[in-house]
Amino acid sequence: HGEGLQVLHYEVGQKYEPHFDYFVDEYNTRHGGQRLATMLMYLSDVEEGGETIFPNAKGNISAVPWWDELSKCGKGGLAVKPKMGDALLFWSMKPDATVDPSSLHGGCPVIVGDKWSSTKWMHVNVYKKCKYSGVF
Repeated sequence: HGEGLQVLHYEVGQKYEPHFDYFVDEYNTRHGGQRLATMLMYLSDVEEGGETIFPNAKGNISAVPWWDELSKCGKGGLAVKPKMGDALLFWSMKPDATVDPSSLHGGCPVIVGDKWSSTKWMHVNVYKKCKYSGVF
C-alpha cells in the first residue's frame, strides 16, 4: 500500500509550500487509489526553522511547549519542530474518503542548518509503480 521512501534535503532558505498529499486524478486511481496517510520521518535536527506546519489546524496552537523555539513561519499554524529520530503520521482523508482540510501542510524555510527528512505515503489500495517510467 505504500510508495517508496522519498528523501529530501533542505538548505538555508529552502522550504516546501503548503499542499495536500490527497490528489483527485486518474493516475492515483489506477495505481493504488488515494493517499490515505503520510509518515514524515526527521533524519536530522534543524538549528532554526524547517518546521512542518499545518496552517488549517484548529486549536490552541500557542500552547505547545516548543512555541518559543518556533520561527515566524512556524507560528502560522500547528507546527512540528524537526528532531532527528522523530516521526509524524497524519491522515489525508476523513472517514468519508474526502480530503481532510486540516492535512494541508508545508515545510517552513530553514534559517540555520540543514534539514533531512524521509516521507512514506500510504494508499488506500496496493500501490502499483508505473512500469514504463520508473516513477513511483
